[in-house]
Parts: sequence; C-alpha cells; structure tokens
Amino acid sequence: MLVDYRFKNEPYAHQAAYLHRFWDDRTTALFADMGTGKSFMLINNMAMLYDNGHINGALVIAPKGVYRNWAELEIPKHMPDHVTYSVALWSPQPSKKQEQAMEKMFDLDDKLHIMVMNVEAFSSPKGTKFAERFLLSHTALMAVDESTTIKSPTAQRTKNIYKVGRFASFRRILTGSPITKSPLDLYTQCAFLDPDLLGFASYFAFQMRYAVVVKKTMGSRSFNQVVGYRRLDELNEKLQPFAFRVTKEECIDLPEKVYVSRDVPLTEEQGQAYEQMKKTALSILGDGSITTTTTALTQIMRMHQICCGHIRSDDGEIREIPSNRLDALMEVIEESDGKAIIWATYTHDILKIHEALSKTYGGGCAATYYGDTPADERQEIVNKFQDPNSELRFFIGQPKTGGYGLTLTEAKTVIYYSNSYDLEVRLQSEDRAHRIGQTKSVTYVDLMSPKTVDQKIVEALRNKIDIATQVLGEDLKKWLI
Repeated sequence: MLVDYRFKNEPYAHQAAYLHRFWDDRTTALFADMGTGKSFMLINNMAMLYDNGHINGALVIAPKGVYRNWAELEIPKHMPDHVTYSVALWSPQPSKKQEQAMEKMFDLDDKLHIMVMNVEAFSSPKGTKFAERFLLSHTALMAVDESTTIKSPTAQRTKNIYKVGRFASFRRILTGSPITKSPLDLYTQCAFLDPDLLGFASYFAFQMRYAVVVKKTMGSRSFNQVVGYRRLDELNEKLQPFAFRVTKEECIDLPEKVYVSRDVPLTEEQGQAYEQMKKTALSILGDGSITTTTTALTQIMRMHQICCGHIRSDDGEIREIPSNRLDALMEVIEESDGKAIIWATYTHDILKIHEALSKTYGGGCAATYYGDTPADERQEIVNKFQDPNSELRFFIGQPKTGGYGLTLTEAKTVIYYSNSYDLEVRLQSEDRAHRIGQTKSVTYVDLMSPKTVDQKIVEALRNKIDIATQVLGEDLKKWLI
C-alpha cells in the first residue's frame, strides 16, 4: 500500500515501517522518541484508515501544552492533500466561533472529522460527555498523545479516558518513554488500548507479577512498597505484537536538528501582570520616551520574565508569579530519554529547575552552570555530563555562560526554558550538543507562552533575526501588542 500512497511529505524509513506494519491494526502503542515524528505517523495512519473506509472520525487527546499544535500545525502540515477533513479544538467555554466549529464535527458529510482535546478535559464530566458523544457519532480512531498522562490508575481523567475509549473502533497511544518511573506505568496505557493485551484483570495483579513488593510499617500504619522489578523480559515479549518502538539512535535518516515547541499558557495571575506591563510600556512609547533599542529591549525583557513566572523590580527584588512553566518542563523531561541540556536565561529559574529536578530524580541528577558556578567546578560538571555512566543527567545552564566553547554531545535533547533575544547566544548554545562528536539527531524544544513576546522571541530566533541588534523603533508596538 505504501508504494503508491500519496503522502504530503515523504516518510522517513522508520515512519514507513510503522505504517506498513500497523496502519490497520485495531490497537497500537507507538513508543517513539521525541523528534522522530510521532505526529506524522499518526496523521498518516488516520488518512489511510479514512481512505479505506475504516473511519470517518478521529479524536486526538494531548496535554494542554501541545494539543493546539495538533490542530494548528501538525495536521495541516502532514495530512495528505487528497484527504478532505475538518478539525476543531475543544474548549470548555467556547466562543461562538469555537462552538460552531465543535458542532460541525457532527455534520453528516464525507469529511474526516478530527476533534482535538486536551487531556485535562477528561477531569470533568463536560469534556468526558462531549468525547463520548463524538465517538458514538462516528466510526473513529482515538489516540492519546504523550500517554504517560494516563499512567495513574486512580486518576479521574484516566478512568474517564478508559471509559470513553471503548467507543472507538481504533485506539492508539503515543509516547517517547512509556516507562517514566517504573514498568508499572505501562498498565493503564495498555489497558486503554485493550484490557486483555497484557493479560491481567487489574493493576494489582499486574503489580504482583512484575514488581517486588514488601510490607512496610510506619507507626500504626502499614502499607506495601515497591522496592524492585522482575520478569521484565517477559513483559517486553508481551509488548511486541502491538508496540512499535523507535529510538533516535535507530533513525539513520533524520535531519541533524529537529525543532519542536511546547505551549505554556499564562496563568490568570501572569495574564494580569503581563497586561499591566504591556499598558505601561505602550504608555511610555506613546510619550516618545522610548528612543533607544536598549530601553525597548528592557520592556520586552520584563514581559518575558512574567512569562517565565517572575518579575525583577528596579531595586533587584524578585516577585514570584504562579506559572505553568516548570510543570511543562517536567512533562517534556518525562517524555524524554537520556541526557538533556536545559537552557534558562534567568538565574532565578536555573535554581528553581535544579531544585525541582533534584527532588524528582535524585540529588546527583542535575548540575547548574551559570555566572556564580565556581571556575574550578565547571570542567568537572562537563566531564560528568559527558560520561555516559555518570548519574549526572541534566545540565542546567545560562546560555551566555555555558553557551560558548563547551562540548555537551551526550545530550540528544536540548530544552529552552527561556530564550535570550540575542541570536548569537541562541546559535552558540544550540551548538553545544550539535558539534563534532555528535553522531545523532538533536531535538530542540522551546517552551513558550502563545501570543506573547515569549513566542515572538522564539519565532524571531528561528528565523535568524537578531533582536538584540535590530532597532525596533515603532515596530515595538507590534511586539507589545
């Protein structure tokens, strides 16, 4: 079938292998590293099923930070031109236009109807009922992107997704790393596909088979604690018939650099602070006080800080603002294997990231590299990071300090928690992982808040525009607005 298939973009070898083997299977687990093109594989899988009359609807569930990308970027980019489709984004409080788009999903026509929902929608009855209605109205494929979001068997959204999934004719899970903390994470993800795939009627039975559990007592309370795992070869064999695993190391034809983004919506508190800062900046601009690029960039920087979750006052005091950014970073890391570089512009963020990673992954998992890092410790940090057997997994650096001269080729993932507006700094920091000694593709992940200066900075840097040397003048209004 693939020989004559009319792709919009030609598949890489591993993508073609997935589609050849699994395109018409009822249940499939796509375990593919970030940057290997999971979205391409799923979208073309939808198209093939639609072309052959197997489905007329698709429900894609993804985390809040990526679900918009499915509708606005990935589907238009990869859906074959011959497929007639309509797509809508879920909103719990839709505008009139959004509500109309959602209702069009139930039109009686020949289109492939694609509904994209964020996984958080399934924590509420409203989102769950809408998804159930959609699936009952179509012969549909249902896919959970970054399926580790349903790894908890007791979470309400896991239960709701599991329940509505029974109404889908085809089911898919997609994730880079299905076992983020333990092999037990596999149970609910695979149970969503089909409760019989792993051969256990309950999570407890699955745990008893593959985990080493001991009874612990703490005061008057006793509980079971997992202290190890067993029979993992057997578990791996059970996955083989329905799972497709691809690592970046296995992909010989990927481009040298792969760029992806993760949306980080502003919290209500951030939104209020951002709007106030924007009004202040526009007022100053209206008075004609902003006459130099330096002053303009200061306004942009303060709005950028708000997007990151803090603001530094003129006297140097830092005020925290509730933010989703650290959670978004942890989600990206959970989906990634191996070592990673995390670049952050502000020292305040570097310290917060180090604290969060150390708490989650252990004290020796991360190291910071910024202005205050002692000179005699810097090379030791690099040496440990470059040692594949070292426990140091995360290099958390300030691009202006660590972005020049270092070799950090053990990383296959580079995450920009925040960006400098200096193009040279961006290019140099990218090249710490992508230089002589790197034999594999590197994935670059930008965390950014949509419709803010944060997004505009990323877009400018990716278009090779050096904001730091560009005299903005009246164009500053466009950045602020």
